[in-house]
Amino acid sequence: MGYSHKAERKRVGADEVELLDKSHHPALGKLSDAELTELRKLVRDRRDRAQTMANQQRREARRKAEPRGAQAAYDNTGTLRKADVLAGAIRRINAEVVRRAEKAARGA
Repeated sequence: MGYSHKAERKRVGADEVELLDKSHHPALGKLSDAELTELRKLVRDRRDRAQTMANQQRREARRKAEPRGAQAAYDNTGTLRKADVLAGAIRRINAEVVRRAEKAARGA
């Protein structure tokens, strides 16, 4: 599911807003190949961490796992939406990588 820029910013932490801003055009097109590869790695790491946290929260809510914090999680929808936003950023980055590869293939 796609989110607007404003909705994406609400779903992620302050440290991840910059990553999301870089994953949108025109900033995405201005990145070098090395910067694009690094951005891809960082966003994947954040998405994987969000998915892991959502899975842990789901298990805590069902009382299948011990709470990791002071109290057990009762819901994981916010973390799932965060992972969804980060997955959308990865899709945009991957599309840019494919676009650049096709452009290089046409030029050769």
